[in-house]
Amino acid sequence: MDFASLMSKEIAKAKGPAKDTSKPAPKFISKREAEEQRKAAYIQEQKKLEEERAAKAAAKRKREEEAAEEAKEREEKRQRLAEEIRIRREAKEAEEERARRKRLGLSELPPSTGDEATPEAEESDGDDDDGEDIPDGELLVKLREAGEPAVLFGESHSARLRRYRVATGVVAVSSGPIATTLAPVEEKDMKVPDAVPAATDKKARRYLFRQLASYFNMVLREWEIALAKEDNADTYAGQAAHSAMVSSKETMRPLFRKFEKGDLDETILEAIVEIVKAAQERRYVDANDGYLRLSIGKAAWPIGVTMVGIHERSAREKLHGGERGHIMGSETTRKYLQSIKRCLSFAQVRWPPEDVRQLMG
Repeated sequence: MDFASLMSKEIAKAKGPAKDTSKPAPKFISKREAEEQRKAAYIQEQKKLEEERAAKAAAKRKREEEAAEEAKEREEKRQRLAEEIRIRREAKEAEEERARRKRLGLSELPPSTGDEATPEAEESDGDDDDGEDIPDGELLVKLREAGEPAVLFGESHSARLRRYRVATGVVAVSSGPIATTLAPVEEKDMKVPDAVPAATDKKARRYLFRQLASYFNMVLREWEIALAKEDNADTYAGQAAHSAMVSSKETMRPLFRKFEKGDLDETILEAIVEIVKAAQERRYVDANDGYLRLSIGKAAWPIGVTMVGIHERSAREKLHGGERGHIMGSETTRKYLQSIKRCLSFAQVRWPPEDVRQLMG
C-alpha cells in the first residue's frame, strides 16, 4: 500500500460516515392527516368485517338449506314408511279375516277397493255425509296440497277424510265458544237420555256426545252474553267473573276432544250424563249431588292427624284408596269437572228452578 492510499484512508476516518441526504420522516403530523389515516384504517376494518359477515351468512344459509333438505328427505321417508306399514298391516288383517271366515265356514270377503267405509265412518252419524268418499291415495295427495300432514299416528280413513274436509272448509267447525267438529244439535234435541247407550251402539253414543257438546256450548254462550250485558266489567267482581268464564272454556277443551274421539271414561260419562240431565230438568241440587259423587265419591277424606304411631293400621288404607283415586288424580279431569260445576252455578241463575229447594247453596 502506498502513501497516497494511506492518507486517503486516514482522511476518510477523520471525516466520519457519510451523511444521509434523504428527507427524514416528520416528527409531527397535522390533525387533518391524522384524521385521514384514521378514516382509512376504519374503512379498511369495516370492509374486512363486512366480508367476514357475508362469508358467515353464506355459510349459515348453506347449512340451513342442507338441514331443510335433510329434514324434507326424512319426512318423505317417514311418510313412505308409514304408508308401507299401513298397507302391510291392512293386508295382514285382511288375511287373518279371510282365514277366520274360512275356518268358520263363512263366505269370502269382497275385494277391497280402498274407498269402502270403515267402522269409524259408520259411527260418525252422518257427519261425513256432506260429500262423497275419496280414495286413500288421492286423499293423501290432497292433504299434502292443503298443507296438512298426510298421515297421523293411528288415524283411520274416515278420520283422515274428516280432517281434510275441515281443513278445506267443506265441513265447518262448530262456531260455539269451544270449537268442535261435532255437528251441533237443536236446543229442543239437547235433552240427554236417562242412561248412557251401550258401547256397541256407536251411532247413539255419537249422538249423545253431540248433545253434550251442544249443551255445554249453549251454557257457555249464554254465560258470555250475560257477562257482556253487565256494566261492572271494570270492577273486581266483574273481572273475576270474566276470568272464571274464560278459564272454564279453556279447561273444557280436553273434554270436547274426548267427545270428538268418543274415548271418555265410562264412569265419567255416566256421571256427566246424570249431571246434565238433572240440570236440564232444573234439578240443580240433584246435579250438584252427582258432581260431588263423581269428584269426591264415598272415599274417606282425612281431617287432622292421620298417623298417631309408627305402625301401619289396616283401616288407614281407606284414607288413601277409594273412588277419588282415578278421578281427581288427573289435573286435566279435575279442571274440566270444576268447569262443569261453574256451568251449573250459572245455569241455575239463567234458568232458575220452579222449586226453590232445588237451588244449590
